[in-house]
Amino acid sequence: MFGLLRDAWALAIETLSWMDMRKLSERLAFTRTVKQLGIRDSDALRLALMLVLETVKRRNLIDKFINTILKPSSLEDFDLGVQAFLRLYVYQTRLASSRTETVSFEEAENIAKLARSILGWKTLQEVEPFLGLLLTQKISTVLDNASDEERIGLLTFHPTWFVKYCFRIFGRTETITMLEADKRALPTYIRLNTLKADENTIMQKLAEEGVKTEKVEQLKFAHKVIQTKTPLTKTESHKQGLFYIQDKASCFAAEAADPKPKTTVLDVCAAPGAKTTYLAQLMQNQGTIISLDYSRRRMSVWKDETRHMDTANAEPIIANACKPLPFQTEADLVILDPPCTSTGTFARLPSSKWRITPRSIDRMAAIQWQMLNNCTNHVKQDGTLIYSTCSITVEENEIQIERFLKHHSDFQLVPITPKIGVSGMRGLDICQRLYPHLHECNGFFIAKLQRE
Repeated sequence: MFGLLRDAWALAIETLSWMDMRKLSERLAFTRTVKQLGIRDSDALRLALMLVLETVKRRNLIDKFINTILKPSSLEDFDLGVQAFLRLYVYQTRLASSRTETVSFEEAENIAKLARSILGWKTLQEVEPFLGLLLTQKISTVLDNASDEERIGLLTFHPTWFVKYCFRIFGRTETITMLEADKRALPTYIRLNTLKADENTIMQKLAEEGVKTEKVEQLKFAHKVIQTKTPLTKTESHKQGLFYIQDKASCFAAEAADPKPKTTVLDVCAAPGAKTTYLAQLMQNQGTIISLDYSRRRMSVWKDETRHMDTANAEPIIANACKPLPFQTEADLVILDPPCTSTGTFARLPSSKWRITPRSIDRMAAIQWQMLNNCTNHVKQDGTLIYSTCSITVEENEIQIERFLKHHSDFQLVPITPKIGVSGMRGLDICQRLYPHLHECNGFFIAKLQRE
């Protein structure tokens, strides 16, 4: 048991260190750490990832509490490994869902032993005197003298600036409900791949492997995973490409685009391939999909995914959509899912909460505007342009569409089917928004525009 725990904590400490050092997402940092340390035990991997995700989710509360104990020193005074350990220590001993009000001194001592074996006793020597205080002092003291916005941020694990932003856009009551939802895990969704087999065959295969799902009624091939005996990626069905793990909002975007067989589709910012493979499925592999992305690494993943899912009508192009596209093709359908602040994915990617700032919104909006304008020239007359983000900010969504319509009078908004979201803001009722607390999926915005 000690070996399993040591492996898990070593993975968690190193992952958090990589995240701080290189500003990596939790998933990418974790993948790199697994390769670096060569740990393969599935139980250790599962525990380590849980520790990372749950600790990162609560980072503002954890950091403020630790810094009140360390005064006049602070976390930044110690090396990254020690910082990571202290954060994990506070999560596991004080905030884990299994915690009772009674502090387990034995568990705390065992964790300290693990850390000494991983980091070395000399490395931990400076912070050892604080471990008892971190175990016994009330965490609620961090709320003393906090403003209303900071207090809500600490209680829901969000930056104060983002709470203020949401108060202004959504109001206080709706904001609190929305931010509370980010504390809960979202369901996992899969999309059945009918390019490989018919739905009944896939469902039977999933049932045989112990995967129980519930159909998302408004969508064609999306299912919510209710139960699985083994990790989805370990099932034979996944290895055979019979399904794709894809959020409900992403499935909705592809279906809202409504691609037709034998047409030409331009998929901009296409990697790692979720959209492309679903578009091909909806087109029955007929017609042409031009898939464009700037990242060679991500397009390498795209190639693997399209091959795995039997996508036969997609062509990859590596190019930067912030610049004029390197071809003259006009498409019946252009789909732009540009980089965004990902404010709708905090429940799945908690580290993104701590990487972005108010300036990030303006920076992303500028990139999105460049991409929108560059895509315009490739939409045929009577063709369709789909714009979507996994952000809930108005600057990246409705304000972009308002600006686009002012500059491109030959486009107009058209209704989106299916109707599974709520109406867009700022009077753009014809657009749709999805929210984690309302729709059990990533926060999402989508607009559908037709060229006259």
